[in-house]
Amino acid sequence: MDTISPLIIFLLPFWFVRNTKHILFWIYLWQLKQYHRGRFFSHFKTEKGKKLLLHPLQIIKVILLIISFLWFLFLPKDYLLFLYAFLFLIYFLESLLYFKALFAKRAKNPAFTKKTIFLFVANFLIAMIFAALLLLFVKNIFWFAFLILIFEILLPLIVSLVVILIQPMADSYRLSLQKKAKEKIGSFKKDITIIAITGSYGKTSTKEYLTTILSQRFQVLATKEHQNTEVAIPQMILNELNEKYDIFIVEMGAYDKGTIKRICEFLKPKIGVVTGVNEQHLALFGLMENLLSAEGGKELLESLPKDGLLVINGENDYCLDLYRKADVQKISYSFDKLKNINIEKDSVSFSIEDVSFNVNIFGKHSLLNLLGAISIAKSLGMSFEEISKATKKISARQSSYKISESKEGFDIIDSTYSANPAGVIADLEYLKLFSGKKVIVMPCLIELGKAAKEVHQKIGKKIAEVCDLAIITTKECFDSIKDGALENGMKKENIELINDANLISGKIKSFCKSNDTILLEGRISENIISKIKIKC
Repeated sequence: MDTISPLIIFLLPFWFVRNTKHILFWIYLWQLKQYHRGRFFSHFKTEKGKKLLLHPLQIIKVILLIISFLWFLFLPKDYLLFLYAFLFLIYFLESLLYFKALFAKRAKNPAFTKKTIFLFVANFLIAMIFAALLLLFVKNIFWFAFLILIFEILLPLIVSLVVILIQPMADSYRLSLQKKAKEKIGSFKKDITIIAITGSYGKTSTKEYLTTILSQRFQVLATKEHQNTEVAIPQMILNELNEKYDIFIVEMGAYDKGTIKRICEFLKPKIGVVTGVNEQHLALFGLMENLLSAEGGKELLESLPKDGLLVINGENDYCLDLYRKADVQKISYSFDKLKNINIEKDSVSFSIEDVSFNVNIFGKHSLLNLLGAISIAKSLGMSFEEISKATKKISARQSSYKISESKEGFDIIDSTYSANPAGVIADLEYLKLFSGKKVIVMPCLIELGKAAKEVHQKIGKKIAEVCDLAIITTKECFDSIKDGALENGMKKENIELINDANLISGKIKSFCKSNDTILLEGRISENIISKIKIKC
């Protein structure tokens, strides 16, 4: 075992395949958390995050590493080949599973952008250099296997360090994009009305409804799905915004105090919209004061010109507080201004100033977002008659719900796009419109900070009011949900903690019958969603 073994050559290809999979996964996770350190590291406080770090196979590898080292120090060396044999088997199986996932399109890879490609190449080169150094200097097969196992165990840390170390480069790129975007907007001879939308929830639906309505009269450009960051917004300005457009609608996301201010500095919005505020990202902001500054609209308000317009959700206390402080033109929208409201499962009808509306949207929560869009359209000179005509073009897909029927005849409401406290309560209120027994399947909400217990108890009470069965898929705040549900009269056996997809689908099939309804709420795993939709 003093010279390099041909066995090493057989091991390395599978090691590279395994590491390729995991490099891509960890980049995917960073991208999913929008490269925000707080969001990334808070993920590991969740049950799903803990399973990543404490995966049984990972624990076995760490234990094997320790045993192998102790064996090398104190026991006969003749049997140390077992470490190589174990790794060869594991890497071979991991490679097969990865190719199977790729073929089934289930592999969790990042969306390929310049940044993710750079991150992948950088991490893959580190792996190649590490392997090359081992081939040059390590001839003992035990030490070779031992060292590549250490590299593999440390790979999440290596990828994360690369992400963090290139952040100054990313910041420089972001600032360059924003400067160019600001210069481009400033160069337009035509005055394009820029509408900026922020809030803890309701941003995307409001943007979608507003785009459809304003397109009845104006040339409108709007940010697309997930184009709500400090990088994606200026990229869209540089690539797509030009003087053929009358209006540019921008959805803005934030996870730090100051984010909205930085976006508004290059965007220069004329109209600011705050769709609703709650504690959803309190853990990231640290203090409610910081959340209210960014997501809560304070920075947006301060960025509006003197002749600007603030539009806020009049059903939300935080928004109303902002409204009272605003010294620009301002509008609040609420249900008080509506007459003849009729909410069906797949449509909403109402009237404003004797003008009738009948729109294909789902529930009262969607109606509130629509009212925000109508208020803005009216401020831009559209009549209620014109707006009513435009709302007929709104399709159900523009809401956050997807409704389907299972092979067993269950109605399935898919509201898994995202979740926040107000949204969960609104979805449960919408569930009341359906007949038969009602079931909710949801994880606990994350990033709520100190508000988590109170929020989940409130959700539990609402679940007891509406549902016959609740299946919670993560355990972080399960006890708080359960306490709230039991306090409001739900039977103990009808609220369960289950995270196995087969057990969940089996429970639903045994509990429900045709015409019952299942609400899928929040970030449920794809495996659970597919099992419910296919097996039920």
